[in-house]
Amino acid sequence: MKKVASVLFIWSIMATTLLAAPTENVDFFRSIGKIYVVVAVLVAIFLGIVIFLVLLERKISKLEIQINEA
Repeated sequence: MKKVASVLFIWSIMATTLLAAPTENVDFFRSIGKIYVVVAVLVAIFLGIVIFLVLLERKISKLEIQINEA
């Protein structure tokens, strides 16, 4: 289990370093103004996930109350 955890840890560090490397695509998107579209899509996805989780939490809380009352 320790080997698997250490391999996953090393892999995540390597993936983070590769993703953090500067690329020409970022400058290209920024130069043509598409970076704002990318940011808007990411924000919309994040807000959608947050709203979904809040609604799910409310439903779960209602079910827990019903179970405890019965």
